[in-house]
Amino acid sequence: MAESHTSVLVVGGGPVGLALSCLLSGQGVDHVLAEARPAPSPHPKARGVSARSMEIFRRIGLEEAVRAAGLPPEQVCFYRGRDLVDPDYVRTGPAREPGEGPEHTPSPGLVCSQDVLEPLLLRRARELAASRVRFGTRLVSFADDGPGVRAVLEERAGGRRYRLRADWLVGCDGAASTVRAGAGIAMEGPTGLGRYLSVRFEAPLGRVVADRVSASYFLTVPGRGGFLAVDNDRHWIYQYPLGANPEAAADAGAAADVADHRFLAGLVRTAAGVPDLDVTVRDTMTWRMDARLAGSYRSSRVLLAGDAAHVVPPTGGHGMNTGIGDVDNLAWKLAAVTAGHAGEALLDTYEAERRPLARQVIDISTANAANRTGYRIDDALLLTAAYRSAAVLPHPQDPDRPGALDPAGHHPACSPGRRLPHVRLTGGPADVTSTLDLVGPGFTLLTADDDPRWQSQAEAVRRAGIPLALRSVRTAARRETVPGQWARLLGADRADTALLVRPDGHIAWRGTFPADPRTLPALVRRVLAAP
Repeated sequence: MAESHTSVLVVGGGPVGLALSCLLSGQGVDHVLAEARPAPSPHPKARGVSARSMEIFRRIGLEEAVRAAGLPPEQVCFYRGRDLVDPDYVRTGPAREPGEGPEHTPSPGLVCSQDVLEPLLLRRARELAASRVRFGTRLVSFADDGPGVRAVLEERAGGRRYRLRADWLVGCDGAASTVRAGAGIAMEGPTGLGRYLSVRFEAPLGRVVADRVSASYFLTVPGRGGFLAVDNDRHWIYQYPLGANPEAAADAGAAADVADHRFLAGLVRTAAGVPDLDVTVRDTMTWRMDARLAGSYRSSRVLLAGDAAHVVPPTGGHGMNTGIGDVDNLAWKLAAVTAGHAGEALLDTYEAERRPLARQVIDISTANAANRTGYRIDDALLLTAAYRSAAVLPHPQDPDRPGALDPAGHHPACSPGRRLPHVRLTGGPADVTSTLDLVGPGFTLLTADDDPRWQSQAEAVRRAGIPLALRSVRTAARRETVPGQWARLLGADRADTALLVRPDGHIAWRGTFPADPRTLPALVRRVLAAP
């Protein structure tokens, strides 16, 4: 077999793998994505797309398409009742209602089911990488030989096998990851917290729920599960609980014959409370609720992301979004290492930054699953991520604490490790309406106003071969929509204060104008673990 070469081999073409492909393309990284399935998932699976994921989609040019495909924001609520026609139902909204308090993001989250989201991501990935995105291609085997990874791939349509040598292999291939198993990385944590039958069906339920329309419909009668809206009209998912242990699951599974669509339609009618409902069952799948975390995110040249690295209970909608955040963190680091201006130790900061966050997400989601009084959608949770690693240079005034999420709420700040705060901008280019639009694709040195003194520092970084753009919040044409907002977030009126922002939008360094022109290049090399 002939052998070809690529910088990065991505295994898995779900939302996480496809997002990684798009992000690598945006960084100019040669890569191949291999997905064993011939086409995207026909089942809705994950549905919640958080604000942080939408910000990432904004950066790769997908925000408008995803928003157009999702449920309207007024439908992102939780319903609780005995059935869908219960007159004593309770309907609650997200943890923070749209328009409530200060605006923390230009890209609020929404509900967009995975069967709709994946084709949008696939189309964008192919626009950017064309034939390098290969569905119907499975990973047969791989071997990490130190300098790289030798993989054998197979095209399922004709059975042709070929070898591909990659500098790096990223497993985005789900909870049963072949890549993780091949790398010998163990998973830790409980399995079987619950088992469910997911029934995808069509029925004219839109008129039934017209006065109580929601994204999720939880049924309070024990054992009946709940409904998930795909379009809140004809397309739905019914989640039927099969029990939390193998014995109970076997008993319930005997009653729920997944091959008998007439029986399943009856389950749907009973749960909905509409005996004469016209139901057409399209397909089914069974799934298990686990709460597991990989012991490591990296083994030599192999890295893990998404469900291959962490399996998050769906109670809260953070699983897919945590995976998308993984690859946003990883893509720019792979780009810097493959371009040669970062040391391989930079990739160790991927686990240092993302694994503690995943641990916390798993704990929050597990607590949600055990909360019988219910929980609310927290769209802003992943905006609160604060990283602590060698890729972040702390400010002397910053508290010395480990990186974490803040479930108490989003409190934006211009501190190293935090996501750059969103400030609404007006004037200037039409595609720059937020401070987040000033970031990337390389590093960004961000000042409050145009300040030519920083130009020599920025040029010194670029002469070292490191992509960096010098940008300012305010220009002759552009300004903050709320005057003075940036100064309040920065906590300083000094014109010589600047932020070094990483390509993933997190702040790497904050400081004032240095007298020595070698200072900024040295700081950037520290962040990149460059020799």
